[in-house]
Amino acid sequence: MALQSKGKRNEGHETLELRTREIQSHPEVVSANHRPSHEEIRLRAHEIHLERGALPGKELDDWLQAERELEHAARQKTDCRSKKRPNEMS
Repeated sequence: MALQSKGKRNEGHETLELRTREIQSHPEVVSANHRPSHEEIRLRAHEIHLERGALPGKELDDWLQAERELEHAARQKTDCRSKKRPNEMS
């Protein structure tokens, strides 16, 4: 949606017209660019922290590992979807 000036002036006021255009969805592009949310990373990092015995001092390592795992999982999910034929997609 964009506001565009029509360039018409009516009694000293410029007229603006609201123009809308349909947004085309491209799920394959969106999925390919999916980045895990801050909350998803936080939750996975906490799980990793607990799996390590909840010992302090590795918070950054846990966070980075969580990011890598979630991004890898998103890429694999996208790869699986792109290999399916269009009539197999749900």
